[in-house]
Amino acid sequence: MALVDPNFLFPADSSVRPLARALYESVRGLPIVSPHGHTDPRWYAEDRLFPDPAQLLIVPDHYIFRMLFSQGERLEDFGVPTLDGAPVETDGRTIWRRFAKSYYLFRGTPTRAWLDYTLETLFGLSEPLTAETADSHYDAIAGCLRTDAFRPRALYERFNIEVIATTDGALDDLAVHEAIRESCWGGRVVPTYRPDAVVDPDFEGFLGHLDRLGAMTGEDTGNWKGYLDAHRQRRATFKALGATATDHGHPTAETANLGQADAARLFDRVRTGAADAGERALFRAQMLTEMARMGVDDGLVMQIHPGSLRNHSASMFARFGRDKGFDIPTRTDYVRALQPLLDAVGTDPKASVILFTLDETSYARELAPLAGVYPALKLGPAWWFHDSPEGMRRFREATTETAGFYNTVGFNDDTRAFPSIPARHDVARRVDCSFLARLVTEHRLREDEAYELASDLAYGLAKKAYRL
Repeated sequence: MALVDPNFLFPADSSVRPLARALYESVRGLPIVSPHGHTDPRWYAEDRLFPDPAQLLIVPDHYIFRMLFSQGERLEDFGVPTLDGAPVETDGRTIWRRFAKSYYLFRGTPTRAWLDYTLETLFGLSEPLTAETADSHYDAIAGCLRTDAFRPRALYERFNIEVIATTDGALDDLAVHEAIRESCWGGRVVPTYRPDAVVDPDFEGFLGHLDRLGAMTGEDTGNWKGYLDAHRQRRATFKALGATATDHGHPTAETANLGQADAARLFDRVRTGAADAGERALFRAQMLTEMARMGVDDGLVMQIHPGSLRNHSASMFARFGRDKGFDIPTRTDYVRALQPLLDAVGTDPKASVILFTLDETSYARELAPLAGVYPALKLGPAWWFHDSPEGMRRFREATTETAGFYNTVGFNDDTRAFPSIPARHDVARRVDCSFLARLVTEHRLREDEAYELASDLAYGLAKKAYRL
């Protein structure tokens, strides 16, 4: 019994399916370019064996435990650590059995598709995961993980990854990236500059983070000029280790374009802790524009991931911290919100800003028209809650007629779950090839153009957009 059907995600229409499969076969073997994600760079630096199936596939994946929690399960029972160090389940087999018993909850979800793909193609398992097969699956996966062929570097090579970007905080020392570069391994792992902790006054510990930023760079982060120079220095350090992009996870897409004297006064309010909520929001908005300007100077591509109300549950945040499944999409304005940033850099050919959204209603109404005219803007792929087959289709249908294909940036997997990377890219390639096949059969695209586009969407656009 195969877990992944050969016609997985291809059109049911027999007049379209053969071309979709042919397009897919032309790109399925292309290298993976993973320009935005959250895998741990220590994996590649240290190249240690992964501990057990649960620690590899379940504990780090918020897609998994948010669904389990929604059905009354406790995060502690699945090994998710607490901030206060309270006991949680640590036995991998026990966690795996609990997960297998609840696997039916994921029917029809992208998580189910990714996991089935991983179980079959990576670990050679063809039987569905159930309570009855939990132990045999666990033993088979654990046996694989005890071999050198399943170390991080070996998997990187097996997955045919050409380059992978991690996401690293502005205060990270980047020693692991230095270790990767100094090793004799040929894999390419690059950092991405994520400055949220030192640009968002509402980030816990913000004022202390500014002190650390100053100590790391030798700049005086007590004043506006020194603060900006500290960012420039950190960006240069990231770039020297291969970074080509920055990433900004702001609550909204609001930007501002204050004069430098006004910006300095605002910074003084923020730096002393005197800023009110409106001033703190204005500072975040100003910093998006400042980061865009710096990108013009140093060539780092800017990614903006707005529109998530982070840590919606205060009690779960207090107990488990960030990234535990309680980040919820919100309505997001882009047309007015981005205008100050676009006034500053939008028509500059040296600027490059990649926009993401969790508000799908904005694709056709706002994002595609913006990216379809401003040279600085590109559209990131369907993201987070929408990196599903349906979400990817909706993205292409909503954006192509206004922004075309070449104002988008291909696919990125945006994941902490390392083994799922091939599955996610495979899903994207299948969905895009199906969309292209439909355009050909509707006589809206030539077949030769579809083959060229299939390669661009799977590989070429990401390399170009992220300057890789």
